[in-house]
Amino acid sequence: MTEPRKKVTIPTLFKKAADGVPITWLTCYDYPTAYLMEQAGIDMILVGDSLGMTMLGYETTLPVTMDDMIRHSQAVRRGTPNIFVVGDMPYMSYQPSVETAIRNAGRFMAEAGCDAIKLEGGVEMCDRIEGIVKAGIPAIGHLGLTPQSVSLLGGYKVQGKGALQAKKIVDSAKALENAGAFMILLEMVPDRVCKLITERAENCLIMSLGSGPHAHGQLLIYHDMFGLYPRFKPRMAKVFGNAGEVILNGLKSYVQEVTEKTFPQPENWFGMKDEEYEELLDLLG
Repeated sequence: MTEPRKKVTIPTLFKKAADGVPITWLTCYDYPTAYLMEQAGIDMILVGDSLGMTMLGYETTLPVTMDDMIRHSQAVRRGTPNIFVVGDMPYMSYQPSVETAIRNAGRFMAEAGCDAIKLEGGVEMCDRIEGIVKAGIPAIGHLGLTPQSVSLLGGYKVQGKGALQAKKIVDSAKALENAGAFMILLEMVPDRVCKLITERAENCLIMSLGSGPHAHGQLLIYHDMFGLYPRFKPRMAKVFGNAGEVILNGLKSYVQEVTEKTFPQPENWFGMKDEEYEELLDLLG
């Protein structure tokens, strides 16, 4: 009989990093997927504002609200008692002020039972991180390609390819760490820049999304890794199983079988006893 799984905590994550074991992190937005991730032994879940695109069909993450995030985070938490769940702060839920940031971060903890929150931005967001951490909420930074600022960054492309831009990311990572972030996600940053930041981190875990193998762990978007997002396939995503194709083929088969009247079969419906049916006809006159 297998040992019941222990709750993943911040010390658990730091121990994995100290032991040289990479941390596994995936996005998740619903109860059944969270349940499967619990069974698979995933360390961390990000209830990402990417749900705006993957679940709600928006073109960007910007229309996602705090209420959207809370609803999906609650569903994920119900599916996984032991994975470390991170709530992603949506657009304008933390940018206006430190107080706004603390209030909304608190909603993730109080209403959804999250273990930490994540927000985008570098040096300019250090006071938000500091305020959230001082309020007793674990905080994660996000540098490189930050989707909420995608129009400012000129589109979905690698950040930090030039020395000056790379130095800004390195400096921002150290500033976020000093502000109290226990983890920083580097998205679409060159692998050598990610390696530098990871080597320089003292009390902070560095996670990679398309930023190479030299971090303390990896994050992938669930819908990318199973071929479930129709609009594009990012380079950093490996398809681990083409569930999208399996589902599409199943849907086509359903349409065909209903059209040809081969579904349903007797095992797919419920009947009643002849005598009960005769009595029903009598009752109906």
